[in-house]
Amino acid sequence: MSTPIPAPDWDPRDPAVLHDPLPAYDAMRRRCPVAYSDYLRWSLLRHEDVLRVVLDAEGFGNAVSAHVSIPNGMDPPEHTPWRALIEPYFAPQRLAAFEPAARGVARELVQALPGGDLEFMHGFAHECAVRLLCAFMGWPQALREPLRQWTRRNQQATLAGDREAMAAVAFEFDGQIRAQLDACRAEPGRDDVTARLLRETIDGRPLRDEEIVSILRNWTVGELATLSASIGILAWYLATHPVLQQDLRARADLLRPAIDEILRIHPPLLANRRVARHTARIGERTVAAGERITLMWASANRDEAVFGDPDAFRLDRDPALNLLYGAGLHVCPGAELSRLQLGIVVQELLAATSLLAPVAGQAPVPAHYPASGFSVLPLRLLRPAALDVRQAT
Repeated sequence: MSTPIPAPDWDPRDPAVLHDPLPAYDAMRRRCPVAYSDYLRWSLLRHEDVLRVVLDAEGFGNAVSAHVSIPNGMDPPEHTPWRALIEPYFAPQRLAAFEPAARGVARELVQALPGGDLEFMHGFAHECAVRLLCAFMGWPQALREPLRQWTRRNQQATLAGDREAMAAVAFEFDGQIRAQLDACRAEPGRDDVTARLLRETIDGRPLRDEEIVSILRNWTVGELATLSASIGILAWYLATHPVLQQDLRARADLLRPAIDEILRIHPPLLANRRVARHTARIGERTVAAGERITLMWASANRDEAVFGDPDAFRLDRDPALNLLYGAGLHVCPGAELSRLQLGIVVQELLAATSLLAPVAGQAPVPAHYPASGFSVLPLRLLRPAALDVRQAT
């Protein structure tokens, strides 16, 4: 006997939710922490429920798509060798080797910013994210604009739930990446990330092109959207907290915990998915085997039961409780790459300015699901000679 489908508890695509999701998720977590909707199916909004699911790889699977997704959409034992293959790409020695290139990208873009008022997302954050990705992958400058356009179309198709559009966007991406694989084969001396993937083997055989494309698609989707969102979120938070700005200019050692805490308060990734492998009781609800589950990271990381006041900035929190990069078998393999890049970007931005501030009368425009952060972010940047930040605070 099948479990009856419940009536929807909420509509995650309601315009009010899309316009300002964090307060909506906070309210829903308090009212109905395990909520059903036609769009997301079961949404888990409480920290303990999200953590339970991500730590139970046997009970809740990652294979939620009909399309191959390596390794994000795999479960053990298939997931295990693929995860072992990709983890070395984010090893400390690889990241140390990438650090000068990442700093060069951030410094060049920061130095090119005009003083005064600007729209920060299109004027800096998106460009910085795509350049950092291309630098890490070894991709050419000509790929930057196609990647920007592809990310925008992918988000629009995902929000609309338009499978035909999503398939077309995926096909377009595959063509761009296959062209990069062909370019690598034509240059046997290359030693960037893309070239190294061409030399990898699994189960004693070379990777197939479609497998490499799947790996790179996962890295690109995760990197571009969340990195640009994170840059915007961090810049806005610092602009609205000038004393913290000054503290971080003086104390570079505080950058890493500060960045993780800001992105706990305003998460750059709203959600992702699992599937129930067996009927499970979660909270007061029964989730049937085969049902899709949406892990609401943006709610779990603001759960009062774990963090108290979710908007309180504190550097003494237990970092293990922060689900910014997930947890368990599928914890983000690129977490340290993200921390490296964000630390560099914030450090360069603070070093080149005396003040980041809001623009009077111009409020930010929140991004729409599935993106987080801002679609439009007016900021005022003052150079060191223009103003001593202590006088402004």
